[in-house]
Amino acid sequence: MGKLHDTAPVQETAVLVGLIKSGETEEKVAEYMEELAFLSETAGLAPQKRFTQKLLKADPKTFLGSGKINEIDAYIKEHDIDVVVFDDDLSPSQLRNLEKIFQKKIYDRSLLILDIFQSRAQTAQARTQVELARYQYLLPRLTNMWTHLERQRGGTGTRGGAGEKEIETDKRIIRDRISLLKEQLKEIDKQMATQRKSRGRLIRVALVGYTNVGKSTIMNLLSKSEVLAENKLFATLDTTVRKVVINNLPFLMSDTVGFIRKLPHQLVESFKSTLDEVREADILLHVVDISHPEFEDHINVVNETLAEIGARDKQTILVFNKIDAYTYVKKDEDDLTETTRENWSLEDLKRSWMGRMGEDCIFISATKKENIDELRDLLYERAKAVHITRYPYDKLLY
Repeated sequence: MGKLHDTAPVQETAVLVGLIKSGETEEKVAEYMEELAFLSETAGLAPQKRFTQKLLKADPKTFLGSGKINEIDAYIKEHDIDVVVFDDDLSPSQLRNLEKIFQKKIYDRSLLILDIFQSRAQTAQARTQVELARYQYLLPRLTNMWTHLERQRGGTGTRGGAGEKEIETDKRIIRDRISLLKEQLKEIDKQMATQRKSRGRLIRVALVGYTNVGKSTIMNLLSKSEVLAENKLFATLDTTVRKVVINNLPFLMSDTVGFIRKLPHQLVESFKSTLDEVREADILLHVVDISHPEFEDHINVVNETLAEIGARDKQTILVFNKIDAYTYVKKDEDDLTETTRENWSLEDLKRSWMGRMGEDCIFISATKKENIDELRDLLYERAKAVHITRYPYDKLLY
């Protein structure tokens, strides 16, 4: 019997690189690096070590100072690292210079997120949106920089000796492809707009939030459907719409792509048609992972993204999820109370600064099904109010 060979793909190893810029703390950047590690793992990489450097601003040529560059290079050579991942976007010249120095594949944050989106895209719409965003990212980075283009084509390594003429040919091909993809998206947008119009008088509710906060789990609970819910970043790319009935009131609920800090501009632009579900919604359920140490920053990121797509002024219910995993962190060093979950009951949360953010603020645990009835009641009241305002003759139904 012949020797069996392991045919599983070998996971590429990576080092993660971040910059502590003016006005940022080491603790804040450490949290950013934690998110970068999660992104890297989601993209199929195996992070081995994290490097950070404190600089007033990024070096225009190599992003980092020469000493830190040498330190990273030595580690890469010693441990045979495959990929270097930067938490910020790199300019075309920085990317080119770093590839020459490290002789390894370089990812910046945008390319990493684009790779994840590409692997997650299931429908023709999502695949077209991601491909468009990826080509828009690649176009200014073509000159003398071949590894990312080769990865886009499905190849590996770099192409040596490519002349200016070949670069211009590739640029023309990519520009033509971008034009074609934009036309395809226009057609898809028309189809999606027709679908939304055909939904008639039903009130629309859209789930929004930072990535991996539990939106799909809430969707499953409220709609009694089986939407994919994973502990992964960007598990949901394609907008899912389900009919929900609470008491005697039917409405439509959509689960949309999660937002994230420094979401590539190209993706926001190309996904605007998908986010029409958010723009056209009557009510937003803004889901927050209260157990995450940076949940306040996440709220701000989502609000900024909503403003960018023109949906900031929607009626919003703030849903603090994962209360079963929430632990109070003491702000005062003189506070001798132990930081345990038992110190914060549901009533404590309601009396906290979070609970004072307005009437439309609720605390739940989707996985433990805690306080879901209260969420249903609140959603019913808000949806009913919108329906009666829009269709006053239906008032007798409620």
